[in-house]
Amino acid sequence: MTNNIIAQRLEQLREVLRRERLAAFIFPSTDAHQSEYVADHWKGREWISGFNGSAGTAVVTLDSAALWTDSRYFLAAEEQLRGTEFQLMKLKIEGTPTIAEWLNAQLTIQNSQFTEVGIDGMCFSAADTEALVAELRQQGGLTLRTNFDPLRQIWRDRPTIPLAPIEIQPSELAGESCASKLQRIRQALREQHADGMLVSALDDIAWTLNLRGRDVHCTPVFVAYLLLSTTSATLYINKEKLSPEVSAYLKENHIDVDDYQNVKQGLKDYFEYNILLDPSETSYTLMKAAEREVVRQESPIPSLKIVKNEAEIRGYHEAMLRDGVAMVRFLKWLETAMESPTTKTETAMESPTTETEMSIDRKLTSLRAEQPLYRDLSFDTIAGYEAHGAIVHYEATPDTDIPLQPHGLLLLDSGAQYQDGTTDITRTIALGPVSAEQRHIYTLVLKGHIALSRAVFPERTTGTQLDVLARQFMWREGLNYLHGTGHGVGSYLSVHEGPHQFRMEWKPQPLVAGMTITCEPGIYLAGRFGVRIENTMLIVPASEEAFFPVEDRPRYLRLEPLTLCPIDKRPIDQSMLTPEERQWLNSYHQTVYDRLAPRLNADEQQWLRQATLPI
Repeated sequence: MTNNIIAQRLEQLREVLRRERLAAFIFPSTDAHQSEYVADHWKGREWISGFNGSAGTAVVTLDSAALWTDSRYFLAAEEQLRGTEFQLMKLKIEGTPTIAEWLNAQLTIQNSQFTEVGIDGMCFSAADTEALVAELRQQGGLTLRTNFDPLRQIWRDRPTIPLAPIEIQPSELAGESCASKLQRIRQALREQHADGMLVSALDDIAWTLNLRGRDVHCTPVFVAYLLLSTTSATLYINKEKLSPEVSAYLKENHIDVDDYQNVKQGLKDYFEYNILLDPSETSYTLMKAAEREVVRQESPIPSLKIVKNEAEIRGYHEAMLRDGVAMVRFLKWLETAMESPTTKTETAMESPTTETEMSIDRKLTSLRAEQPLYRDLSFDTIAGYEAHGAIVHYEATPDTDIPLQPHGLLLLDSGAQYQDGTTDITRTIALGPVSAEQRHIYTLVLKGHIALSRAVFPERTTGTQLDVLARQFMWREGLNYLHGTGHGVGSYLSVHEGPHQFRMEWKPQPLVAGMTITCEPGIYLAGRFGVRIENTMLIVPASEEAFFPVEDRPRYLRLEPLTLCPIDKRPIDQSMLTPEERQWLNSYHQTVYDRLAPRLNADEQQWLRQATLPI
């Protein structure tokens, strides 16, 4: 996308703003369902700014523009915004103003005759909108208009809301019927003194109904709303998406169907005494449409969804086996691809191979696609060689793609959607000789990964309380990373599933057995290289044999790696590891070999044996 195109779009937007007497307009990264990953129809922030990260907010006034994003995208945003009007605002960095503070300053400087700021109230949650209203009022008395979407006028070729067909998730994979889930949800609503609720989150709808779709890139969900009462359920969806089989399934489960656009009217017609609307998940427009008493509480569905049942856990194990086979085949292939006639000569360090960041992405995807029950990637692969590895959410493009050389580090963060499980794995791979600094940084990250992986903790501990385990070694050397250390992973659903996380910021969701969560510390040295090591983990009961008997003490938990793939031993500075850390790594590698070897041919087994030998 050229800077001229962005400039033209900004001018078109400003013409609309002047006509509507608006001082500014705010574009979020979300859709009408407060999703992290959105269908193309709702990528207005990307369209107006050129920045394509999954998180960010663009703000445009009549004379200026800025974009706020988090540390995962600082480097990528700097590159994508270069040459445009947009000023990069780095979240959680001292001195970065809030959107309201920036707007007040800009409108004061510009001596703006307008004092109203616009948003599309369907794409802002009620909670975010109300917070913004309060802050704008404090910052110079600005007001907020919530019923206007300028993109309808200026985005001429805007994609339509997707119409991909829906499929039923088999009961042997879901592990619980739709009827049972609805019963549990209604019981949870009773405990919250609510008669019903509007479900807006797309992954919550898919989980509840045991349905999957293809409306969102890499996430098997479909665009819809689900309105529940004590005795009824209505799915608001474009009916073209429903096959006869799915229609019959919904009827069998006593779920009515209405047009997607009728959800606002459905809220107006809702007949129960009250309705639960989660202010963080419900759009401001829909919150205002409700005419019954609103119970403003968190949706009970995420807390039900994140604890996996036995069938889902079996599915994860099977999906990780197949994903591990694909990863081993890829790593073996990559090792051969990095070999060249000059590998052992002085010119090897300057001799690129025929492989690039994008070509290895295609290779890994093709190997995953060979596996049974493969459906898609779980996110776009991050393959960053050397300096690109320091860009936390780097995605190679034809303009940025670079050849790999037989030296240095490749950061490879990838995952897949299998019908029985979602995978997410990061490996940092030595493509040949690495520097002493790279070894040191790699080993600091590995030590953090092992420390958190070895944790034993009381049930209902939070992820915030454990996060320091992964950071302790790098903190001692003045190093840190600003992203979270771990996030939940869906069961053939979103690769990012909450609310439980490992994160420095306070997250109150307690950890219980049956949750899945990643462990992914990293260090990123801008312009040089990055290191991240990630496994997806299952929270399981810890052995209690060695515990001192204490009456009424809580159950203890631990993390069990689901991911099955060697951790590259070549960049390790073994002098930095303790005996306990060596034991953990050797034990993990033995498990990887034992589980994967029966699914590999003789050559692949031999390669895996070498990759998992004890250190």
